[in-house]
Parts: sequence; structure tokens; C-alpha cells
Amino acid sequence: MSAMVIGVDAGATTTRCVVATLDGVVAGRGTAGGANGNSSGGEVRAALGVALAAALGTVDRTAVRCGVLGAAGSAGAGRERFRAAAWQAWQDAGLAGELVTVTDLEVAFAAGTARSDGVLLLAGTGALAARFTEGKVEHRCDGYGWMLGDEGSAVWIGVRALRAVLAALDGRGEATALVDDVRNHFTIKPDKTEEEAQAVVYSAFAVPPAELGRLAPLVSEAAERGDPVATRICAKAADRLLHTYDSVGPGGDVTVLAGSVLLNPGPVSRAVRAGLLTRTATPPRPALDGAGGAAALAVGRLTGTPVPPVVHARLTGSARHPTTHDPSRG
Repeated sequence: MSAMVIGVDAGATTTRCVVATLDGVVAGRGTAGGANGNSSGGEVRAALGVALAAALGTVDRTAVRCGVLGAAGSAGAGRERFRAAAWQAWQDAGLAGELVTVTDLEVAFAAGTARSDGVLLLAGTGALAARFTEGKVEHRCDGYGWMLGDEGSAVWIGVRALRAVLAALDGRGEATALVDDVRNHFTIKPDKTEEEAQAVVYSAFAVPPAELGRLAPLVSEAAERGDPVATRICAKAADRLLHTYDSVGPGGDVTVLAGSVLLNPGPVSRAVRAGLLTRTATPPRPALDGAGGAAALAVGRLTGTPVPPVVHARLTGSARHPTTHDPSRG
């Protein structure tokens, strides 16, 4: 019976799971809702359970020898809470192999490279930079949540779009195409009175903060159409992300990009990539599959040896994107 591993990337909005062999052949995938380590243990356990069950399918659970589960919010005070919820979900799934819990930073970095030294720059729901040395986070910057930080993240962009819309509606700011975009997003009827601004406020506070990140693509699209307000928001987001990167300093010769803001095309991604190329003279590598990165960590943990580049490429999907990642370099 071939040994198998499990990798899980539990984000704020989506949990992804991969079951694979030691040579990188994926046997199953599963997804579920968010399992942020800052959520209640019950919510995390439930999301992990759904993703694990979907990925395992008919896989013989006794073949699973190791699993690496990473999650947002699982550092510091959230570490033990996530560990407990993960262990319960692991047992619920009928698994007896070794369980390792890490943060979403480790799995994101591992999704972009098999190397152990480098810098991760992440901008999705949240935003941060982390310098890795020998596979461990040596220094990190930002990642403090939408209220206190996450500068340049999707939520950060969404909040600034809402501020610009409200300023345009009440006369404090200039006109912007974002007004119509936000109206359509929240299904608000045009109304030239104060009621429209209040409807925007109500709609924004009616959803979890993470949901405001869904406005980021609208800002990107408006900027591509030449809207000055959206263009400035995108430029500022890129500037803040590059500043965050500079704050952790260069780490090795690998930079990994993760998160929707940096992996999807748009003005923020272009500006950040150009800025990184100027700083490092090397194109950054995309973290295409966090769950695959976690599975690669599990393979390395189980075998006790560096993961071969070809195995890493199979697990993370980098083999399907040769223009953005060279598997021979890990």
C-alpha cells in the first residue's frame, strides 16, 4: 500500500484540502468554507471536516501517514485553538497518521518554492510579508487584520473604495465610477439624497469585513478604465505592499507572491511585480496552490529529505505554469 499525505490550506473564506502520494500524484481534492484560526473551534472543526471528507472520498485512510494543516489566524494565541480543532477534525475523519499544524504563511511559501529561504509577499483578504530562513519565519511585517493593518489587501482596497464613494456622494470628494460599481454590488437604487449614502453604509456594515474584499476587483476594473480615484487607490495599495516587502528585507533569492490581489492580473499586481523585479532582478514565483504547498511540506516531513522539484511541481501546479515558475529551481 502506497503511503499518502494530506495538505490543507484553511483561509479566511475558503478551506482547501489535497490528498497525494509521496511522488506528488494527487488522489483527491476537497473544499469548504473558511476556517480562520481566529474563528470558534467549532467552525474550524466543521470546515476542516468537510474539506477532509471531500478530498479523502474512497481513499484508504490507513494509507495516510502525515498531514500538514495550515490556517490563517493560527499563530500566537490562536495556535493551540487551531491545533485542538484540527486534531478533532483529523480524528473525525478516521485518520491516525501524524498531524502537523502550521500557519498559512508556511503553506503559501511552500506553494511557491521548494526552497527554504526567501520572502513571501501575500495580499488577499489580508496582507503581509514574511522572510523565511531554513523554512521558518524569521521576520514578518503586517498581517494585523483589516482594522489595524493589512495594508494593500483586498479588504484595504475595498474600504478605501467605500470611503471614496461616500465622499463623492456627500460632496467631499470627486466623482468616480466606483459609485455605480458599489451601487450594483450592493443592489442599491440610485438616489440623489443622503439616503443613498446611508444605504452604502448599511450595506457595508451588514457583511463581515472579509466580504469587503470582493470590491477589490471592481476597483481594479475601474482603474483599468481610467477612473482617477480607482487608479490612485490601486497605486497606493501597490506602494504599501512594496513598503511591507522592504520592511522584512531581502531573504535569499526567491520571492513568492500569494493572494488574489497579487495572483490575479490588474494594476496592483503589475506594479508590485515591476517593483520587485527592480529590487531583486528575478521574477517572483506565484503560490498557486496552498493545499499543494502543505502537501509538499508533509512529503518532506514524512521522508525527512528535501522535496524533489518534480514532486513539488506536481503538487503545487507549477508544472502547468512554466512561464511563471521553473520547477528545476525548486
